Amino acid sequence: MMRIFLFALTNIAVLALASIIFHLFGFDARLAMQGVQFGPLLVMGALIGFIGSFISLAMSKWMAKMSMGVRVIEQPTNDRDVWLVETVRHHAQQAGIGMPEVGIFDSPEPNAFATGASRNKALVAVSSGLLDRMTRDEASAVVGHEVTHVSNGDMVTMALLQGVLNTFVFALSRVIAALIDRDNRRGGGYFVVVIVSQIALGFFATLIAMWFSRRREFRADAGGAQLAGRERMIGALQSLSRAHTEALPKQLAAFGIAGGEGMGLRKLLMSHPPIEERIAALRALP
Repeated sequence: MMRIFLFALTNIAVLALASIIFHLFGFDARLAMQGVQFGPLLVMGALIGFIGSFISLAMSKWMAKMSMGVRVIEQPTNDRDVWLVETVRHHAQQAGIGMPEVGIFDSPEPNAFATGASRNKALVAVSSGLLDRMTRDEASAVVGHEVTHVSNGDMVTMALLQGVLNTFVFALSRVIAALIDRDNRRGGGYFVVVIVSQIALGFFATLIAMWFSRRREFRADAGGAQLAGRERMIGALQSLSRAHTEALPKQLAAFGIAGGEGMGLRKLLMSHPPIEERIAALRALP
């Protein structure tokens, strides 16, 4: 809860700072002449941005189960199920979180993800391909990686960050449109500028969100190494690098284990760092 409080407090401070900057540079007065109030616009943007983010977060487990066909292990029926549930339980106890739901989804490729609205009501799911193609030591490290996402509160933090980004995209796109189309705020030109601005600002917001997501992956790898062992975590990443891993759905991609390759702009839009960088970071750990 303290993490969420501090993050929310930071967001409020950012919004307040934006209002102060607009006032100091006289933008708020210029906007007022066009009938636009920046403060209320920020509040409206925050309501829209945060409500959308938190609805998505609240529905994340249900959406994951439906979109990926996750079979939640209510009662283990075989040795593999028993091993997976006990591994998640062990890592969750070590990480100090409540026992997540544990699931398996059918996919020949090795992958896994974690999602949920809180640290104590999460879902950790792995693919059938991961269990078939990785050793149990490697699979244990992957589970540790996902449990670390949960223990770090990454799902909630990402939702809060997305809420802030949504707020500024909503508000600033309308500010830009009001300043450009001064004489016809209610006409078609205004709304065209709003749409174009939202697309451009949304792109930059995505760059920020993906940068943050890549930072989280390094922390989750370190957590997996701490829970299962560094060499096991490195082995799991090496196994992933040898596999052609299918991408998870967009809403789950940032919370999966698999990475990708990219150069230039494409690399900036990736939710995961390249696997070789993740391995190098693990080797550099004390």
